[in-house]
Amino acid sequence: MIGILSFLGFTILVAVIAYLATRSTDEKSSDGYFLGGRSLTAGVIAGSLLLTNLSTEQIVGLNGSAYKDGLSVMAWETLAAITMVVTAIFLLPRYLKGGLTTVPQFLAGRFDVATKTITSGLFLTGYVVVLLPVILFSGAKAISGMFDVPGLLNVSESSALVICVWGIGIVGSIYAVFGGLKAVAVSDSINAIGLLIGGVMIPVFGLMAIGDGSVTSGLDTLMSANADRFDSTGEYWQEVPFATIFTGMMLVQLFYWGTNQQIIQRALGAKNLAEGQKGLLLASFVKILGPLILVLPGMIAYYYFEGSIDSNSAYGELVREVLPKPLVGFFAAVLFGAILSSFNSVLNSSVTLFGLDIYKQHINKYAAEHTVVKYGKIFGVCLALAAMFIAPIIESAGSIFDYLQEVNGIYNIPILTIIVVGYLTKRVPAIAAKIAIFLGSGLYILSQFFIGPSRVEKALEAAKASGITDETALRIVEAEAYPHYLHIMAILFLMNVAIMLIIGKIKPRETPYVQEYTKQVSIEPYKYVKQVGLVICAIVITIYIYFAK
Repeated sequence: MIGILSFLGFTILVAVIAYLATRSTDEKSSDGYFLGGRSLTAGVIAGSLLLTNLSTEQIVGLNGSAYKDGLSVMAWETLAAITMVVTAIFLLPRYLKGGLTTVPQFLAGRFDVATKTITSGLFLTGYVVVLLPVILFSGAKAISGMFDVPGLLNVSESSALVICVWGIGIVGSIYAVFGGLKAVAVSDSINAIGLLIGGVMIPVFGLMAIGDGSVTSGLDTLMSANADRFDSTGEYWQEVPFATIFTGMMLVQLFYWGTNQQIIQRALGAKNLAEGQKGLLLASFVKILGPLILVLPGMIAYYYFEGSIDSNSAYGELVREVLPKPLVGFFAAVLFGAILSSFNSVLNSSVTLFGLDIYKQHINKYAAEHTVVKYGKIFGVCLALAAMFIAPIIESAGSIFDYLQEVNGIYNIPILTIIVVGYLTKRVPAIAAKIAIFLGSGLYILSQFFIGPSRVEKALEAAKASGITDETALRIVEAEAYPHYLHIMAILFLMNVAIMLIIGKIKPRETPYVQEYTKQVSIEPYKYVKQVGLVICAIVITIYIYFAK
């Protein structure tokens, strides 16, 4: 009962603070609703970026990956810091110069409206079919397990899952659809503090559990017992092989932190370029520490349970075993905040994309701003309902985190390709962008969902027929049967870039593209952005060298 009361108390407190902080914001205008009135400061941007990224598919999924493969999966966290620096220095100045509300808006000016619409459609499809349902599903699993919802309500596990999915979905929709970006960003910033505290508690209590009450003794025990797992360079058959760091990994990170609407929308709402850059850099510093929350607990769980449990259950089991019972309610509230953060951030970005890039562009070109916001909200409600219906049926997807990354490749690399080429060239035409989108998505689907699985299945059948049953040996067979999906992404990226450049050479635009400065915010950069960026990159490289075996 204490746990439930603390959970409700913290959640209601965040809602009240978010309401008080946003009640004076003009939510009837596009800038007011979608970008928080272009008034966000560095601290709010950093907190919102981190909380939008950090949710149960990260906390549960990445710790599950660390349970299997050890420290090498930290690449998903530490390398993000480098791409955030690239975004701060290269992409954000161009976004704010053009006064963008959505990333696809740039594509309308650089290529044409059709390219923008196709890109918005890809974003929305990915959000409703993959990202939103996965966030709801993983969050519902975590909350249901922490509060033992099946026992509490005397229902089956599947019924408890549905109840939690709809509970999270409804509360998240209220934040995102009726509060706008500023409500999302403010609540994110408050939850960020709680999540950092709660997230650090798990490895601390975990190390104390294996170190007879001492954190340092626990760390010494863990490192001496599993020294081979403290290796930053993953084996070629693991989830993150070291070679992928130099191919698709950096592309995925650049897409996520630099062009993904749900993430970059926080920086687009900055009051000026300097605040946006400082927000990104501050978030990147914290991101370097991410493995303490998202990797170390999984490694502790591997030692604690002697590798005897399912990897996707590792984090939840560790929390139940090592966290003092009075703190479970607080941690559940913090985790609930993280779930809501990711859900309502994605939903708010979806509303933005639909309202400005679909409704305003194709349905009602002369709609007043309050009408655009109104129909954006209606679409958001429909999107949330669709995600709530889809979420319970993805239980058979396997590893949540790996599934997310692989499926997102359908749209993230094609979109990144046309944005990068769009900014770095002046005469590549719109037809090149359209070909790159459809060709990139089509070939990736063919590779990862038809050719790849067929080859892997045949290789595994042959291996099992020859008597191979060891899990590591089977993972090696699987890795050798077909290239890693991150390598495939890099190959398709380079191919698409080459095709776009060739088309640009054969049939260039009649006039070179020139980006205009809309003067909506100051684009005077933070004067130390490059120096701080170099320091961040140096820290990441040093960490990799230190832990390389």
